[in-house]
Amino acid sequence: MIHIAWINALGGHTAHANSVALYTPYTELSVPPGESIDYSIEVINNSGSIRDVAISLSGLPEGWDYSLKSGGWSIGKISVLPGEKKSLSLKVEVPLKIEKGTYNFKVIASGFTVLPLTINVSETGTFRTEFTSNQANIEGHSNTTFTYNAKLKNMTAEPQLYALRSNAPRGWNVNFKANGKQVSSVNVEANHTQDLTIEVNPPSKIKADTYKIPIQAYTNASSADLELETVIKGSYEMELTTPTGLLSSNITSGGEKRVELLVRNTGSSPISGIKLDRKVPVDWDVIFEPNEISSLEPGENTKVFATIKASSRAIPGDYMATLEAHTPEVTERASFRVSVKTSMVMGWFGFTVILVVLGGIYHLFQKYGRR
Repeated sequence: MIHIAWINALGGHTAHANSVALYTPYTELSVPPGESIDYSIEVINNSGSIRDVAISLSGLPEGWDYSLKSGGWSIGKISVLPGEKKSLSLKVEVPLKIEKGTYNFKVIASGFTVLPLTINVSETGTFRTEFTSNQANIEGHSNTTFTYNAKLKNMTAEPQLYALRSNAPRGWNVNFKANGKQVSSVNVEANHTQDLTIEVNPPSKIKADTYKIPIQAYTNASSADLELETVIKGSYEMELTTPTGLLSSNITSGGEKRVELLVRNTGSSPISGIKLDRKVPVDWDVIFEPNEISSLEPGENTKVFATIKASSRAIPGDYMATLEAHTPEVTERASFRVSVKTSMVMGWFGFTVILVVLGGIYHLFQKYGRR
């Protein structure tokens, strides 16, 4: 803000004797766009009688605002006693959006005199905001946080408080960060730039496609838009389970058990070349039918049969067999608990052994017990 006080000095713009003069010390000024100029103007009555002076402006460029006051009141006419003077306050607002150049206008004391004033605008001004990113297109999977670096430039002549918002599709989450802190608005000084980080998180189950994320920075008087592109390549997720969800079974030592499995594509991208593998205790084995799945579309599942073969040396107890479905993009494992039970043959064999031992003891007792 430029404040200009009047100076009581000789000279200035005066009319002939016994008339009214207008005076201000600063008749030509240089200012930047958006400046507010305060003039103090003296209305001097050089006559011997009271003068009622109508005051007006002429030639002020279109779009410029001004106010003319005296004693705190807006005026159009002022009365001045003989040989005295009255002070006027003229406030001129230079627009922000303006071309560099020289602008002339006049303060008129109707019927008496004219005070020419000149304002030199030092540079071309705008009321514009610039919002840019050096990489507005990023590719990734749906479980990725897409991070964009952006610049918000205040190209006006005043500080601006910009609110930040996103019109992303439903289910998307967009966060703004400035100086490492999450924000919803930023202050940017005139003709300065603020660095912003924009973090975009898509919904987890979104299909592969290109999505546009509209971003806006705005004030009451200026705004700027930035359009980001997020290219979803799709997510790779897989589930390995059974139709019932039960991951346990019983088996006998040396026996085998055929188990039905389900391999399901729970991601948003097709999965191809799915291989099946296992990690089992020593002397155990698992055979898959089939042992490879050519492809699965998102949401699709297929049946696989696993034949679990227990070791003939396995003693009764619980064992873990880790079943695995994998591709270069994703691996899914299922821990299958197998309880080993004693076989009926071994049970009868053990029972027979016990009977033989008891029979032998009885025979010895009968033979040597009478002695």
